[in-house]
Amino acid sequence: MDKLLYVAMSGAMQSMQSQNIHSHNLANVDTVGFKADFAQARSMPVFGEHYPSRVYAMTENPGVNYDSGPLMITGKDLDIAVDGEGWIAVVDAEGNEALTRSGELFIDHLGFVTTREGHTVMGNAGPLVVPPFEKLEIGVDGTVSIRALGQGPEALTELDRIKLVKPPLEELEKGLDGLFRRKDGLIEDPDFTVRLVKGALERSNVNAVESLLSILSAARQFELQVKMMEKSEEMDASAARVMQFT
Repeated sequence: MDKLLYVAMSGAMQSMQSQNIHSHNLANVDTVGFKADFAQARSMPVFGEHYPSRVYAMTENPGVNYDSGPLMITGKDLDIAVDGEGWIAVVDAEGNEALTRSGELFIDHLGFVTTREGHTVMGNAGPLVVPPFEKLEIGVDGTVSIRALGQGPEALTELDRIKLVKPPLEELEKGLDGLFRRKDGLIEDPDFTVRLVKGALERSNVNAVESLLSILSAARQFELQVKMMEKSEEMDASAARVMQFT
């Protein structure tokens, strides 16, 4: 009975993990630039001196849904969205370069351009910082220009260009902080073919209805696996009673 119990236990564990992944996706349905995680498990035969009639569940890591989310027009000067393929380079909490699609930008008290999550945006010449200005403009190619304090409308100065990159998607992995990095740890060079949409944000690509149905389905599967474990316990108790009379 222990084999039956292990098979049911492995299935329940994967159902619970699937629930966690889909719940995390659903919780980020309104997070700008969020990419949904896939959840998947595969049936594997139980090897041994018996017929291969039982299988256990093995977790797979199929990756991330890289489809673009819908655009939300805001009209704000500091809101940008990557048009199609591409990423915005930022500095993570450890000071290393990482990638994001979150284009809701702010300027902190030191003049650094940051995302809503507090990550400093990279320019082609290093972390992007702007001096006090009357007006700021971001071009579709990522060029950041300002009109300094006290200057006329004709005095528009180009500061730097937001670092936009386009690495192969199969080379990327998602960190626990929601940022993306190359699996080999390499730093991407700027890709000048990447374009931005000004005054817009890319919404999460999570399908709320699909995620909710997946959570309910995983909960139902978990209940079935628990019933199987209970049945294994009953069978084990019955076998023990039979042994008492032998």
